Amino acid sequence: MKNIVVQLETLSCPTCAAKIEGALKKTAGVKNPTVLFNTSRVKLSYDEQIVQEEEVKKVIAKLGYGTLSVKETS
Repeated sequence: MKNIVVQLETLSCPTCAAKIEGALKKTAGVKNPTVLFNTSRVKLSYDEQIVQEEEVKKVIAKLGYGTLSVKETS
């Protein structure tokens, strides 16, 4: 499992955060996605054998939100 924090473009409402979190929860291989509305960040873990970082970013992009950076955490 790999842990990452994704910095998003500024989220305009809590509903946006809930939409992103819901889509990531449905993504195979993604575990415990949490969207932090106040900082426009997503914390999550993912199984590299099932899903890749680029796919996580694509899920977010399909909803109309941009990603600014991705940092690996411990």
